[in-house]
Formats: sequence, C-alpha cells, structure tokens
Amino acid sequence: MNKAQLVETIADKVGGRQQAAEAVDAVLDAIVRAVVGGDRVSVTGFGSFEKVDRPARYARNPQTGERVRVKKTSVPRFRAGQGFKDLVSGSKKLPRGGEVSVKKAPKGSLSGGPSTRTTTKAAAKKATAKKATATKATAKKAAVKKTATKKTAAKKTTAAKKTATAKKATAKKTTTKKAAAKKTAPAKKATAKKAPARKASARKTAAKKATARKR
Repeated sequence: MNKAQLVETIADKVGGRQQAAEAVDAVLDAIVRAVVGGDRVSVTGFGSFEKVDRPARYARNPQTGERVRVKKTSVPRFRAGQGFKDLVSGSKKLPRGGEVSVKKAPKGSLSGGPSTRTTTKAAAKKATAKKATATKATAKKAAVKKTATKKTAAKKTTAAKKTATAKKATAKKTTTKKAAAKKTAPAKKATAKKAPARKASARKTAAKKATARKR
C-alpha cells in the first residue's frame, strides 16, 4: 500500500479524498518534524517514532568487500507497540469490520495536553533553573565564608594592636618608676650627708660656749 492507496482507504471515513489526503499529510508532517527535532512521537497501541544517533564505524562494501569508514549519522527508528505486535504475531485477531482495536489512549492525552516537545523544554528549563539556584547558593556560601574570614582577621589584628599598646604602656610605666627611684635615691643620700654636718656645727657651738664660761 502506497500513500495514494492509504488516502483512498480512509477517504470514506474522513469525508472525502481531499480531506483524507490533508489528514495523512498533516500526520506525516507532524511526525517527521518532531523526530527531526529530537522528540519521540509515541502512539499508544501502535508504536513510537524516534531519532537514533549512530557513531562512526567501519563497514564493508558488499560488492568489493573493501573496508569503508562510515561517518557518524542519525537515523529514524520505529518501535511497534504491544497491540500492534500482538496483531502481527497472530496472538490477537483482526476484527472483521470496523477499526482495529488497539490499546486506548489514556485520559487527557487527546484533550490538548502538552506535547513531547513542550514537556522536554519544560524539563530542560527546570534543570537549568535548578543549576542556577545551586550556583547562586554556592556563591552566597562563598561570600559568607569570605566575610567571616575577614571579620576574624580584623578581630585578630585589633586584639594584637591592643595587646601591643598595653605592653608599651606597661613598659613606659616601669621606666618612669625606675627613673623616679633613681632620683629619690640621690636625694636621700644628700639628706643623710647633711645630717652629720648639722651635728658637727652643734658640737662646735657647744665647745665655744664652754670656753666662754671658763674665761
């Protein structure tokens, strides 16, 4: 069956050959565009269409047997659904009249729900948003750590400055005390020397008085 025969087959069900041709073209165009864009088109009970990447490999030319390198490429792949497989294998029989009975689509899947492409984009956006929040959180943590280290360093420097100033003040006090002690020591010695001189002058005056009396 080719495309024209397919259109003729569904023309009566759709309401005319023109409508059938447009419907077939629209379905095929939507599937091709989705697969080329990297999306997976899944039809419940029928199968799924997807894009598969093939790595570079070596193959043999069937005519000459020569080994040829094949470049990396992408190919479309169709996987039949379980209902389709059961009908082809014969485990289920085709109905004589009417449409083929495959598994029904889940509720809400035919009521304009999000397509595979939109869900993929939404998941990508969520992943990027999570990454951005994670990077922001790490940046905030790093900034907090930096500020904490700066504060601790500033506290240490201020404490060191305070201790240094306190040591200098105590050293100045000790030096002033020593200088005062040195000044007071000579003054005490001078007063001690002056006391015997006074005693000698008193003795001289007493001797003079005694000689005067004797005369």
